[in-house]
Amino acid sequence: MPTPYEISTDPTRLDAARVHHWLSTDAYWALGRSRETQDRAIAGSLNFGAYDPGTGEQAGYARVITDRATFAWLCDVYVTPAARGRGLGRALVEAVCDHLEPYGLRRTLLATHDAHGLYERAGFRPLERPGHWMARETR
Repeated sequence: MPTPYEISTDPTRLDAARVHHWLSTDAYWALGRSRETQDRAIAGSLNFGAYDPGTGEQAGYARVITDRATFAWLCDVYVTPAARGRGLGRALVEAVCDHLEPYGLRRTLLATHDAHGLYERAGFRPLERPGHWMARETR
């Protein structure tokens, strides 16, 4: 199902204040994230914005951390509540996958609490050997 939104990686189109508001107030994984942290995350990432073609208003966002050679981490996928249920989340994830395809990455990872079906439709699967992965978390 085609989405009526335009998806772009043009960093000049991002509404960083809006993205920060969405993530820091409505996204379980980023609640309370500071604007400074969000701006640094945007600056160091490949960003995807979804825009209403009539108004230009941003309605969605996704961020990828990648070396563009072997690895990528898809994160901060967000669709504004007013735009949900119209295929925008799926379109964003597909746009990310299509954009990364030419790099021939060995692995693209993500973490989700509640959107497994969305990502499975784009080819994501649970880790085959999750016990091999480790994390160093700091606060």
